[in-house]
Amino acid sequence: MKQTVAFSKDATNIFFHILTQCNLKCKHCYINPEQHGENILPLETMEAWLEVFIAKSASANVIFLGGEPTLHPDLPLAVKKAKDLGYNSITIDTNGYLFHDILSNVTPEMVDYFSFSLDGATRKTNDAIRGEGSYDICIEGIRKAVRNGFTTSLIYTISRQNVHELDRMAPLLNDLGVDRLFIQIIGIRGKSADIGQARLQVSRSEWMDVVPKAAEQIARLGISVVYPKVFLSSEEPFECAGLVAENYFIFPNGRVYRCPLCEDFPLHSKVFKDNRLFKTPKINENDFFQLNIPEGCVMNKIIQPGNLIYNSDGSPQYKIACCMLKEEVLGENSNLEP
Repeated sequence: MKQTVAFSKDATNIFFHILTQCNLKCKHCYINPEQHGENILPLETMEAWLEVFIAKSASANVIFLGGEPTLHPDLPLAVKKAKDLGYNSITIDTNGYLFHDILSNVTPEMVDYFSFSLDGATRKTNDAIRGEGSYDICIEGIRKAVRNGFTTSLIYTISRQNVHELDRMAPLLNDLGVDRLFIQIIGIRGKSADIGQARLQVSRSEWMDVVPKAAEQIARLGISVVYPKVFLSSEEPFECAGLVAENYFIFPNGRVYRCPLCEDFPLHSKVFKDNRLFKTPKINENDFFQLNIPEGCVMNKIIQPGNLIYNSDGSPQYKIACCMLKEEVLGENSNLEP
């Protein structure tokens, strides 16, 4: 059963980058140290910032990110703090190397999901994107997490280098015992912006031909699949999560964004100073959220206009949806909430 997942207007979602360091050099990495900082947040700062956001919403969710968050030696203590504060859910995104024996220092009662990044059904494809040896290590990390009783998900970022293998992921996911698959579309930011859009992003036709069918195939195995809606027909309404939802993307230098497409630029709408959250002066991302254009997402129009195709009269053939708008295909017999 496929459904569009509406923006959550009652929850606060915290995408918490606790460092920008990583042991891998993935070709599509969106981390930009010049804009995001190179510092590693001390535990006291992580705890203080977690307190700020739980005060905004008792149903807040936190995703710990990097770089590679398990490189941070105090990640287990930050997880414990988030649990003690009452965060609704706690997720750790990882490349699978699972540093500092993280699986032994947190429990399934503390972490709702370990979410692993794998970008190919085969070793050859994944390692060409993420680095030699990363496929085998990630696979073993997933197996170890499952053996230890953790609920796992997998993130697959679609690019021209791996779109041909998405439909081959079903048996691998089933064998690994993964509960949910998140398919992402590559964004033109960070390293992707340097490499160039034409070399990495798939076309609208490639996306529409491959992703929905592969999602349904995987869901038939009982694995729920979530992927960005990306394209709207000209008749479908456009809605910006920056106006109707509470999503915050936090970086070690204190910048707090509401829209991930803005992260390569000093357009953050909030900033931490002395562990207090302040609004930033104009012009920032909030000012762009107010704009209403025929193409849908104004940030996509500015940053990655190659996603759009126009009719002879200058009108767009379709709209680009907010990147936070998702489609979900529930796995058969799944009891997971959308």
